[in-house]
Amino acid sequence: MTTTPHNADLLQPPTAVPVSSLTNRIVSGAVFIVTFGVLFVGAWLRPDARGMGTHEELGLPPCGFVVATGLPCATCGYTTSFSLAAHGSLVQSFINQPAACVLALFTACMAVVSGVAFVYGGSLGPLGRALWRPRVVLGYGAFVLIAWVYKILIVIR
Repeated sequence: MTTTPHNADLLQPPTAVPVSSLTNRIVSGAVFIVTFGVLFVGAWLRPDARGMGTHEELGLPPCGFVVATGLPCATCGYTTSFSLAAHGSLVQSFINQPAACVLALFTACMAVVSGVAFVYGGSLGPLGRALWRPRVVLGYGAFVLIAWVYKILIVIR
C-alpha cells in the first residue's frame, strides 16, 4: 500500500547533505573575490574607443578571429563593455555589446549577493540551481548569438 504525502511535505525542499556555514562562507567568499575582482579590473581599465581591444591593456594579444577575418568574434567587446559598465556608462556598455552589459550587471549582482551570503553564512546553491537550468543557459546563449550578429553589423557599417 502506498501512502500519499501531506501537502505540507510537498512544499519542503528535497533532503540534501547539510552544508556547514563555514563551507557556505568559503564558497561565497570565493565568488565575491572573483566577481568583485572582475569589476575592479574593469574599472581600472580605460575602455577602448574602438569598442573592442580593451583587453590589450592587460598585455593580451589582439583577437585572433578579428586578425584572421576582420570581423569580431562572439566575445569581442566584452572587456570594453565590462569596463564601460564598471565606469557607470551602462547605456554605452549595452550599445557596445549587449550580452556583455547583461553579464556585467549579473556580475555586479553576484558580487552583492555573494558578499551578503559571506557575511551571513548563506548558501549560493539555490541561486546557482535556479540559474543553471536549460532554459536560462540556452536563453542567454541565444542572446549571445544575437549580440554577436549585432556586433558584426555595427563593425561592418
